[in-house]
Amino acid sequence: MSECIFCAIVRGEVPADIVYQDERVTAFYDIHPAAPVHVLIVPNAHIARAADVTPEDAAVVGELFVAARRVAETLEVSEGYRLVVNNGRRAGQSVFHLHLHLLGGRAFTWPPG
Repeated sequence: MSECIFCAIVRGEVPADIVYQDERVTAFYDIHPAAPVHVLIVPNAHIARAADVTPEDAAVVGELFVAARRVAETLEVSEGYRLVVNNGRRAGQSVFHLHLHLLGGRAFTWPPG
């Protein structure tokens, strides 16, 4: 999907502060951080939202979580971080490219939002 900002970041067409990238996953800092550490982790292939994940996407969805662990270790927040996925506008999704928010560097409370 050429008009997707996250696809453009993955392709290197839009600058981003990339923390991690491999052939299937890219992680970069959120431009509007909600925590001291706020990284977005996206599949390199376009999937619009969590509700669009198919059985064929299972491997890449698992790789998002493996990348989250690597990013948390690299950024020294592996002792406690939150992963968030918003699905649809009503949940707060503003970019329609599946992504994990990795939030860390502070204590979190429950329930969120």
